[in-house]
Amino acid sequence: MIGMYFEEFEVGTTIHHKLRRTVTEMDNTMFSCLTHNPQPLHIDHDFSSKTEWGQPLMNSLFTLGLMIGISVNDTTFGTTIANLGMTDVRFPAPLFHGDTINVETEIKDKRQSKSRPDAGIVTFEHRAYKQTGELVAICQRQAFMRCKPADS
Repeated sequence: MIGMYFEEFEVGTTIHHKLRRTVTEMDNTMFSCLTHNPQPLHIDHDFSSKTEWGQPLMNSLFTLGLMIGISVNDTTFGTTIANLGMTDVRFPAPLFHGDTINVETEIKDKRQSKSRPDAGIVTFEHRAYKQTGELVAICQRQAFMRCKPADS
């Protein structure tokens, strides 16, 4: 596994993920259609051109999913049992077609599971920035993580 086990996370550590992604109109359209979200702010150029943004906004749930997805290889790939929740989700600035995002993850907290000695709970704070350095998304995520196997 390339993900980290519960014991390997250190509170206060910030991971700067190398993977970056430029978001596209196709991403926005497909995600909005797949999730049955007909919001014209995402899929209607004419409508969007008449708003304060002047162009379509990326679907915020796509942005949230992409931000967390970018973090997976460096944190939880193959070592997570489940996501327990996401809180304090915010989108402080807009993300548009053609913007490129990069992500960093800070380990905010961790504790051993009370019910499972082979697992623990890690709290991540994921932050996504566009190419200008502007913060476009942030959230806290709690993940149920495997402990390192005794035989490794």
